[in-house]
Amino acid sequence: MTITALTLAGQPLLSPRRAQNIPKECSHHLASAMVSREGVMSVFPAAEGRIDHLVQPTNPNVAAMQEDVLYHFSLSTSTHDFPAMFGDVKFVCVGGSPTRMEAFAKYMAKELGLDHPGAEYPNICRGTDRYAMFKVGPVLSVSHGIGIPSTSIMLHELIKLLYHAHCSDVTVIRIGTSGGIGLKPGSVVITRQAVDASFKPVFEQVVLGKRVVQKTHLDEELAQELMQCALDLLEFPTVLGNTMCTSDFYEGQGRLDGALCSYTEKDKQKYLEAAHSAGICNIEMESSVLAAICGACSIPVAVVCVTLLNRLEGDQVSSPHEVLVEYQQRPQRLVSHFIKKRLAAARDPLNL
Repeated sequence: MTITALTLAGQPLLSPRRAQNIPKECSHHLASAMVSREGVMSVFPAAEGRIDHLVQPTNPNVAAMQEDVLYHFSLSTSTHDFPAMFGDVKFVCVGGSPTRMEAFAKYMAKELGLDHPGAEYPNICRGTDRYAMFKVGPVLSVSHGIGIPSTSIMLHELIKLLYHAHCSDVTVIRIGTSGGIGLKPGSVVITRQAVDASFKPVFEQVVLGKRVVQKTHLDEELAQELMQCALDLLEFPTVLGNTMCTSDFYEGQGRLDGALCSYTEKDKQKYLEAAHSAGICNIEMESSVLAAICGACSIPVAVVCVTLLNRLEGDQVSSPHEVLVEYQQRPQRLVSHFIKKRLAAARDPLNL
């Protein structure tokens, strides 16, 4: 079926002009989103009495913009039909590596029964080298780079993308890697609370020269739901605990192997043991900004990371490549199981 052949109540969903603006890689997803003059009619049947929660930025300026250029995604509301391309998105999975997020998209295609011989999953953001984005049915897989600044930029444009697409009831999950504290390598941590390097549940930044502090609460029900999925699988050790988010990989995480080091090994061990006593299970560099920005926009968000090493025993990741590859697949398998359970509970629209 071609894009222009899709109709709703006998009327074309898109004009020929708007259909031309949809990249080829997104055309085969259009059938899962029905576009009306008012926006997107979700293919997920709403439960009786339930109100769909549309993604909504807190910035009132966005709604007044005639054109919104998502520069770092190489997308624009004047050249792309966001409702047609993304209107059926219900799950956004983000991770640091473009390669890993492409692999996750291909994995989800197989898990959801959408894969077929010769299938291709082109990068929707191919016009830029900043981020990579792949779409499989209701799942959007996006890379965020390393650290808070890169993740923050991605989130601003992602939330605006979902808003312009009229998406509702979206769940965001980070799937990534981390350094464990007191955990065996390969353990998966579902974050209960994101904390900063002082063990406080806050995200701090400077806005117009003033210090702004935001809370970093993650969705507790979502975390528990993911934990239940881990219990369903019983494939690898999984814990629910706090995650420390830092702004640096080396000194910011108390490593002894960076180009700079202003403390002793004894200082390092004391700090990591204090973190462990505070309920911190792992360390990474993105969870706090995810919690702060998604929380501010009332988007349920979770963080699921595998540990590549136990930081109480060392600083360098030394496991063989094939072992690390398998470790990195563990959060993907857990989140895939979660998505399939959610879809089944919603009477999976992929089978309608």
